[in-house]
Amino acid sequence: MTIPPPPVILYLEDKDMLRQTVRDVLLFAGWYVKTSSSGSYTWVMVDRPHEHYDLLLFDNESHGFTGLELTRRVRRLPYRKETPIILISFYDLAEEAREAGANAFLRKPNNLIELVDTIRRLLPAPAK
Repeated sequence: MTIPPPPVILYLEDKDMLRQTVRDVLLFAGWYVKTSSSGSYTWVMVDRPHEHYDLLLFDNESHGFTGLELTRRVRRLPYRKETPIILISFYDLAEEAREAGANAFLRKPNNLIELVDTIRRLLPAPAK
């Protein structure tokens, strides 16, 4: 029996320490995490149809494109319309996040348990 690969999360966060901490928690929870520190670079990554991501996790306050801008752009890509997106912000942008196409919105500072629970809710359970 072959074990399927772990789901892939693309995580945008420009603050190094926070990016590393969240990445470590998500890896421990069983996901593979690709990180980016720039909204512009993240856009390059998601604009590639051959790159697979099971979930996109965007910090809104990032360099280049904000998380809201990325969410709007991603939702216009036919190959990313169904990819779950979580938007995180220090500011209350829940309504804007929903209108942009995010599946979930979380306020900073990050509650890592809430983040893990939200990801588990949005990603299908692994096959047994």
